Amino acid sequence: MADKKSTIHDIARELSVTASTVSRALNDNPRISEDMRRTVKETAQRLGYEPNHIASALRSGRTRIIGIIVPTANRSFFSNVVRGVEAVAQLADYNAIICQSNDDPAEEADIVDTLLRLRVDGIIASIARETRHFDHFRKVRDKGVPLVLFDRVNEALGASTVVLDDQLGAYQATEHLVKQGFKRIAHFAGPQHLNIYKYRLRGYADALDAAGIPFDESLVTMGNLGVEDGREYMNRLLALPYPPDAVFSASDYSAVGAMQVLKERGVHIPQQIGLVGFANEMFTSLVEPGLTTVDQHSESMGEFAAKIFFEEIESEGKSFIPRKTVLTPTLVVRGSSKRN
Repeated sequence: MADKKSTIHDIARELSVTASTVSRALNDNPRISEDMRRTVKETAQRLGYEPNHIASALRSGRTRIIGIIVPTANRSFFSNVVRGVEAVAQLADYNAIICQSNDDPAEEADIVDTLLRLRVDGIIASIARETRHFDHFRKVRDKGVPLVLFDRVNEALGASTVVLDDQLGAYQATEHLVKQGFKRIAHFAGPQHLNIYKYRLRGYADALDAAGIPFDESLVTMGNLGVEDGREYMNRLLALPYPPDAVFSASDYSAVGAMQVLKERGVHIPQQIGLVGFANEMFTSLVEPGLTTVDQHSESMGEFAAKIFFEEIESEGKSFIPRKTVLTPTLVVRGSSKRN
């Protein structure tokens, strides 16, 4: 037969104190002396006591769990955001359930339903690439569960958001290419219903306009931004009567795809064609030449998202006003664009 689990009543009998005293000691209640707290915890460990988190959650109304939804877990940007959330959460004795939507709206909606059934205290999420309807996130808001969106957001939901100034980052990237002497700059753009790619395209266009360079639609490709997409876009651009002399990609992955094609064709980077990506993924410093990119300060993004969550949950919905936090990007210049 399995061993019977120890309870706070067993600890109380062992120490000849009340169960309420044991409970307060285990929860570091300042009304209990430090010596008694230490004795209770030592006895609990000796008896193999394990707290019943479900019962505790029912009593307090909190599970001390945050649900985190990311489009994919295999990119350093999202893993760094999660790291930032967890760093703040652990200080508050909170745990995280990390889920990936695989950029699938139906899967994302199922994850939201699951997290709500688990009674998480809040959800921190980045919206899936193909999501265009947001009833599942509205359900979170309607239930009074704190919702914080980061990176890919929908401001119409009325939730707090933490984003990068994507327009500024794209402007910095394109301006840098102009200053390096590039004049025919192409852009790999992402799906325009997503805020991040809409603003990156806008920043690219603004920088061209500021430099007096006409916007050329033939140099802008729109779609997904994986490595294979970047290869396809680069081959397409090289087939133009007047190919570009630089590419600003809204993703590091498609920029690396373009780099592969240029190397295969013997095109010198950056002497003939310069490259700039976006996100500062870990591999950007490992390729040759190193890829110039825009750092999104992903870990800080996670930290801000977590701090906003805790502000909202502590307010218990009474005085909290959802807000938008905008981080300033940093251009990381490497060999793929540096002519001068």
